[in-house]
Amino acid sequence: MRAMLLVNPKATTTNGRTRDVLIRAFGAAVDLSVEETRYRGHAAALAATARAKGYDMVAVLGGDGTVNEAVNGLLNPVDGEELELGDDPSAGRPALVVIPGGSANVFARALGLPNDPVESTGAVLEALREDRRKTVGLGQALWEGQSRYFTFCTGLGYDAEVIRAVEGLRGSGRKATPARYVNTALRHYLATDKRRPSMTLTGPGIPTARGIFMAIVSNTSPWTYVGGTPVRPTPWAGFETGLDFLGLRRMGVTSIAPLLHHILTESEALPSGRNLVQLHDESEFTIASERPVAFELDGDYLGECETVTFRSTPNALQVLV
Repeated sequence: MRAMLLVNPKATTTNGRTRDVLIRAFGAAVDLSVEETRYRGHAAALAATARAKGYDMVAVLGGDGTVNEAVNGLLNPVDGEELELGDDPSAGRPALVVIPGGSANVFARALGLPNDPVESTGAVLEALREDRRKTVGLGQALWEGQSRYFTFCTGLGYDAEVIRAVEGLRGSGRKATPARYVNTALRHYLATDKRRPSMTLTGPGIPTARGIFMAIVSNTSPWTYVGGTPVRPTPWAGFETGLDFLGLRRMGVTSIAPLLHHILTESEALPSGRNLVQLHDESEFTIASERPVAFELDGDYLGECETVTFRSTPNALQVLV
């Protein structure tokens, strides 16, 4: 079995010695080719190459951003290529292997993998020996002539602004730790203009909802983690269903405090409140804003935009787990 391992050498929670151990473990099980990612978008290009060359699987040692790039490389057509997502998700596409190496590793943990890269490698090698695979659906975002798949979440507004701020700190050499995200979110919340909601939700068969401050679109749950604590604003979301949505019409303390308590302590119950807009298991909807708003996808800041359409892509990929 031929596999390509994509290694992000700047992954937050791994070092050279750990990477060498994992590479040797994989190399003993498969015919392995190892590639290091060197720039933004490189993992997508490498995964597309693996697909074109007929590799059986693509393994990723990195964080959610590197995993997202690899997924898009496996699924997005290039150079006029036509890829159809039919009932057999493995047809013409390598399977995906995920080894968590980032700060949050939401996708890997949502798949049920250990958050430790060594333990996760052991679990994946066991799945490889038993040919144990999970079929997952993905989300797709389309905006301004662009398209990108996401594995666990995307959003517009406040959360994307926080991610933008953290990425700025990372650019200055600081690590993206859970504490840094929490502190940045708090500072940004205190500075946010809470009087001007600008987004509108529309979709086939969906009642129009206006005046939304923050939009969260989920492909699975949890939405993210604060250290070891899962955060579940859309607890019914899953890889086997369509997309879920949570929109906030108010960002004041009286609206945010009970919501935060709920999503940090409840695992199954939907949050409630008259200032919330919620959807479950939807195939498509659109968020439009009166002005450009921050946009993130799988924890990766993508800039500002005004209109994004979100679509569910069932049975998109096979993952060894």
